[in-house]
Amino acid sequence: MKSFYLLLLFICFGTYTFTQEDNELYDGVETEEPKKSVAEKELGIDFNFSASTLGGTTGGSLKLAFIQKENFAFGPSIRYQRSWFQTFEQRFGYNIYGPGLFLHYRFFEWLFIGAELEAHYTPFNNGFIQAKRSWVPTLLVGGGFSKQITDGVRLNAGIMYDVIDHQNSPFAQGYFMRKENGVYIPVVYRIAFFIGI
Repeated sequence: MKSFYLLLLFICFGTYTFTQEDNELYDGVETEEPKKSVAEKELGIDFNFSASTLGGTTGGSLKLAFIQKENFAFGPSIRYQRSWFQTFEQRFGYNIYGPGLFLHYRFFEWLFIGAELEAHYTPFNNGFIQAKRSWVPTLLVGGGFSKQITDGVRLNAGIMYDVIDHQNSPFAQGYFMRKENGVYIPVVYRIAFFIGI
């Protein structure tokens, strides 16, 4: 009978020992894998370039992105653009600049959609360069590829459509798609890098 009680005590004690060990390792709460650190702010730099035998344009903008819920990036921007053209062996150049606001939504760790509202101080007037400058609005909407390529650096590459399509838009030289009748569609490409700060 003593051996029976010892066996029962051994089984209970053994079960209690394994249970205790099991409770220490698995406390019923699933541990999550540590998430990638997401910066609360990012500094974005985008650029554009187009050129032909008659002229071209190059420029870019700085964006200060505030990140919300890891997917929303929004904030102010400022753009500078240098354009040039030549006629009758004379070369002319001018600067365009102005502030803006943007909103991007990133999803599936590969894509983004967004909108960028900007105002540009430009010398264009009905397609001609004038001494008097005016403010011209643009509203770009579109999307494309968005991927964090290294820790703290994200690449955005997309196509944006200018909803306003103002006749004096400084982006008109960068339109690269045409309709069947040869009229340009107000579409531009954007490549941007966002760096966590």
